[in-house]
Amino acid sequence: MLKTLLLGIIQGLSEFLPISSSGHLVLFQKLLDMPQTGLLLEILLHVGTLVAVLAVFWHDWLDMLLHLFTSRAVRLLIVATLPAVVAALLLEDLLEAAFGGWFLGVSFLITAALLCASDWLAARVADQGRRPRAGVEDMRYQQALAMGMMQALAIIPGVSRSGSTIVGGMASGVSRQTAAKFSFLMSAIATVGSLVFKFRDLLAAGGETFEGGWAGMLLGMLAAAVSGYLAIRWMLALIQRVSLKWFGLYTAVLGLLVLADQLFFGIVFDKIV
Repeated sequence: MLKTLLLGIIQGLSEFLPISSSGHLVLFQKLLDMPQTGLLLEILLHVGTLVAVLAVFWHDWLDMLLHLFTSRAVRLLIVATLPAVVAALLLEDLLEAAFGGWFLGVSFLITAALLCASDWLAARVADQGRRPRAGVEDMRYQQALAMGMMQALAIIPGVSRSGSTIVGGMASGVSRQTAAKFSFLMSAIATVGSLVFKFRDLLAAGGETFEGGWAGMLLGMLAAAVSGYLAIRWMLALIQRVSLKWFGLYTAVLGLLVLADQLFFGIVFDKIV
């Protein structure tokens, strides 16, 4: 049960901080010598983070629901979601293989490169005389598409979804705060899509049991919801005054350590050469 609680906290924090939830789950499972997360537990952890993003932005979701066919935010979210849907359908088998962890070190380094480039990309937008869009409703469709393309990149395990989409928004002329908010709104749609795939796989497998029992799984879901809620609140406040490059440095160090282990030592991960 304690391990499930830990996984829930890791899922909630790393889902909304730009450090990759999938990468950290794989990493901690290896470090703690835990079995790979079962489908049922994965589903409940994702439900937890979905609850978090629904709770933080409940007013936005209610407004979109009440104006479903006229809301610009709804149309922007549809545009932003399409690239990841296409990528997931085309690359599903390849992605399943990558979840084993062999690509993890490189994925962390990709995340690091994106985050470290964020300030330069934002400065480039400013140098071109473009004023960053300061609200979701003010975003252009091409900006939503740019963030959607970055979300498609983040279906690779270990590449941060929130980090890549926020950087994509900043590079296309969206303010840091708005890019973060829209990224989190996008995450809810992405999570629902992921749950559809996981439910399908669970039904195909004929269900499963979990050694921690329902109490352990529900505790993990609650931990993911609470830690996810706190992570969103913290990130929205933090991004206004702290550069993403610090998260980039963290993921760079992590990526180098993982890659070194994969290439030379094989202590945590199986050697890939």
